[in-house]
Amino acid sequence: MAYLMGIDLGSTSLKAVVYDLDGHVVASGSRATEKVHPSKAHPEWAVWLPEQIWGGIAEAIREAVGQLDDPADVKGVPVTGMGMDGVPMDSEGKWLYPFISWHDPRTAVQLEWWKANIGAAKVFSIGGNPLWAINSALRILWMKENEPAILAKTDKWLLIEDFVNFMLCGRRATDYSMASCTLLFDQKKLDWSDEMLALSGIDRGLMPDIFASGTPLGEVHGEAAARTGLPVGTPVILGGHDHLCGALPVGAFQSGTVLDVTGTWEIVMVPLDGPVLSDDIRQAGVTVQSHVARGMYSAWGSTPAGDSLEWFRKNYGFEARQKASEQGGDDWDYLVAEAAASPVGANGAMFLPHLSAVSCPIEDARALGAFVGLSNRVSRGDMLRAIFEALDYQFLDIVRSMETALGHDLEKFIAVGGAVRNEFWMQNKANVIGRPVEVPDVHEATPLGAAILAGIGVGLYPDCQHAFERVYKKGKTYLPDASLSEQYAKRFEIYKQLYPQLQTISHQISELD
Repeated sequence: MAYLMGIDLGSTSLKAVVYDLDGHVVASGSRATEKVHPSKAHPEWAVWLPEQIWGGIAEAIREAVGQLDDPADVKGVPVTGMGMDGVPMDSEGKWLYPFISWHDPRTAVQLEWWKANIGAAKVFSIGGNPLWAINSALRILWMKENEPAILAKTDKWLLIEDFVNFMLCGRRATDYSMASCTLLFDQKKLDWSDEMLALSGIDRGLMPDIFASGTPLGEVHGEAAARTGLPVGTPVILGGHDHLCGALPVGAFQSGTVLDVTGTWEIVMVPLDGPVLSDDIRQAGVTVQSHVARGMYSAWGSTPAGDSLEWFRKNYGFEARQKASEQGGDDWDYLVAEAAASPVGANGAMFLPHLSAVSCPIEDARALGAFVGLSNRVSRGDMLRAIFEALDYQFLDIVRSMETALGHDLEKFIAVGGAVRNEFWMQNKANVIGRPVEVPDVHEATPLGAAILAGIGVGLYPDCQHAFERVYKKGKTYLPDASLSEQYAKRFEIYKQLYPQLQTISHQISELD
């Protein structure tokens, strides 16, 4: 029997999922991703500990492998996950400092330097990147300025997926999609940009070799086999950035398909035949990135999303948790029922979903969330519905911005991610955007996409198209209610006014902290 494993490094969990060649889940394991605040002097700093990332994923792999009759049936192992977060490694393969998490704001100073000395337009014209404080190059500059002794000992700066690959097979390398996250990659040359490296003062020697996703890297060595339960010699294949891996099993590498990935962040991605690096795209808050599908690129906009719902659940979901404890079920089911009982427009309540700032189509690290339109008739269910509606307005805002920048309408929408299990949310999304939203019957699209790359790397699939045709399973399509779409179109115009009206106030509040 031939199986493929997908390893997914997420902000909340570390997963290892084993699939057969038709995309069915055979086994799985997971561990929590543990965010750490290492400094009392800087409580806002947040890191991932390399020992926890490697230890957690090794345990998850062992759990999954333990469910198989023969671990040797796993024919290939790839890694996918979040971008930007990297770790300095010395020449002996030891990590020297934790991963600075994307939650961590410490590189604000380096961001301002980059804006002033290199500029957003220059960066985008080469690498397709908006300027975010979480970009990898800014972490390297922070290290250079604040921990020079550590950087002096650093042999390679490895992104989090590349670190796990190194722990599995000893190879230091990255792929085009992950290199795209650094500010240092040339999308046209598919190599490190000499110009960006020179302008930033970052040593090219710190950067690993770059290859296409699906490239065989090496084999699981003895030490990794002992930790994970994978047999020595299991092929390790280069994966890629999580949302792009998630595109493969649903066909979002084909022209005309729009992928909506909703979890902690929402990512709206459109495949491209080549790198479109115009200033119109940059000003729309869109990122242009190499796809994990060979020869393809992607344009995508992203911004925090699901964390607004988790904030509400954590702080205002006590009664729902109590009901779940006493009556059974999940607390989230009770909360969603309250939101669904609220009328369209949430009795006048509206929400600005910027609890973790915003990056597309507006880019503002100092943006703050807000409820408006509150009155004594607004209930907790209304407030939760207002959050759902706001997230869907935000989704529509990203789509409209991308349509303007790309010069054409987007029509075929496919949704994946944790949010697709929420039928109320998916139907509301279709109503707000006024277009059908398809949810394929695909379990864990991101690790499955990584597994597809492994299958290509070891020759079990000839290419992405053949793999897609084999694993794709049609699911449910949510059709918009035209009368509700008309109501939401009017409310969307009000939503669009919230950020401009509150921007100055949010910035003033931010400056007080």
